[in-house]
Amino acid sequence: MLLGVDTSTQAVGVVIYDGSQVLCEESWISRRFHTVELAKAVSENLIRAGLSANDLDFLGVATGPGSFTGLRIGLALVKGIAFTHQLPVIGVPTLDITARAVPPTDQKLAAVLQAGRNRLAVGWYQTVDGHWAPEGKIENLSLEELVTRITKPCLLTGELSREIRQALVDHELITLADPTLAMRSPKYLAELAWERWRSGDVDDVLGLKPYYLHKGDPIPG
Repeated sequence: MLLGVDTSTQAVGVVIYDGSQVLCEESWISRRFHTVELAKAVSENLIRAGLSANDLDFLGVATGPGSFTGLRIGLALVKGIAFTHQLPVIGVPTLDITARAVPPTDQKLAAVLQAGRNRLAVGWYQTVDGHWAPEGKIENLSLEELVTRITKPCLLTGELSREIRQALVDHELITLADPTLAMRSPKYLAELAWERWRSGDVDDVLGLKPYYLHKGDPIPG
């Protein structure tokens, strides 16, 4: 039984997954109330699923890039549960969760989230064995810089504002993911964490750190 938590940005998600079905899933836009909302959401979803923390086998958490406050709150809660109940934890990169929702194609995929100051955190993906696999480093780009990097047909997904969609809708090389696929869903966090769990690949709880996104600054590789 897996509990997954994603607080990378204002888009927050909680999921409970048993490997066969999603027992509970909740996503919402938090207006900087992560601290108040997250623990309550975890408790309520466990209750809906007829479970308690004692029924969990491991935990999954989004590790970023993302906002300092959001990631810190999510990771602190997950670590607290892990230490209390002696549970392993699996960290999942946030843009991997974003990419997972998009059906794989032969085109390259760019997954983005808002980085502030009109910047975007951009992760590049290509299809390997029927799944999106990251390619290269995450970049901190303006929209104009992102467009110049795209020289072949490319799918674009993630936190795409109305303004970004309007600016790119007629671009001949860019296909915009449907908004319902572009918003991160915690069920994909659950899938990715479950795959690593089955392979015996878990993280050191003490050593697990968030990948902070500093607004307007280069993203470290």
